[in-house]
Amino acid sequence: MVFASPNTGTVLERSKETSRYPEARVIVLDDNVNTYEHVVKCLRRVIPGMSEDRAWELAQKIDREGSAEVWCGPLEQAELYHQQLASEGLTMAPLERY
Repeated sequence: MVFASPNTGTVLERSKETSRYPEARVIVLDDNVNTYEHVVKCLRRVIPGMSEDRAWELAQKIDREGSAEVWCGPLEQAELYHQQLASEGLTMAPLERY
């Protein structure tokens, strides 16, 4: 910041600092407890706009690869979706901030 001193006519300038809002990834892990149907039902109920086809693709990816990112975006929403999916019994990875 530059401060004005008496009789100099200097204008106060603001330093521009942009801080990006934290974002996170919601990742579901494979387990031997949940069925495809349960995973699909949970994803469709919790994640806004999740289609049945996309939920099935993600359930298959979770089974095949051991995990899948099911949503990414603002941290607060990610925390909510993570908690809701965990409360439905899905096995969740810790939130990944980026």
